[in-house]
Amino acid sequence: MRLIPRDEAFFDMFAELAKRLSSASRLLKELLAEPGNLEQTVAKIKAVEHEADEITHSLILRIDKSFVTPIDREDIHLLAGEMDDVVDLIDGTARRAQMFHIRESRASATALADVLIRATDHIEAAVAHMKDSRIVVARGRDIKLREEEGDQLYHQAVGELFAGHPDALEVIKWKELYDTIERALDQCEDVANVLESIALKHS
Repeated sequence: MRLIPRDEAFFDMFAELAKRLSSASRLLKELLAEPGNLEQTVAKIKAVEHEADEITHSLILRIDKSFVTPIDREDIHLLAGEMDDVVDLIDGTARRAQMFHIRESRASATALADVLIRATDHIEAAVAHMKDSRIVVARGRDIKLREEEGDQLYHQAVGELFAGHPDALEVIKWKELYDTIERALDQCEDVANVLESIALKHS
């Protein structure tokens, strides 16, 4: 029996943060599939990003207030930051779509967003089972497969942009959007690596 109990609230807070990743990725696909509602969807994504920032801030503050944390303090700080970065990149994609006045839907963009949804869903599942290293490692493999799938889609999408006689401005706009989604997928893999490290360390 522990004389000083560990602060288990961190797990609930990480679960809430993971939900924001999934929510933001779904909203991004909605934005790319239905750009006619661009302004409203960008605002929804910004609201989710703000919630993620608040949860991340609360996690960091809680580290200083907790005498005994369930995982290493530096790992809590690292995981919170890596997860928050995913939401920031999704928000960044939405803001770029707004700045570029995107008014058309592209199959490649929605396909990339769909891969991102699956990656963030795997993160949410891994976070929900942080105490079970087997599940975390398995979900980590799934996230890495999604990142590889995203890479293939990204290269195909960029290649299509430059095919034929493209409009230069359209190429610039869409390549920037593809780049940011691809970076969000890379960031999901970074989250998976941190989760695996934590799970294996405490297994």
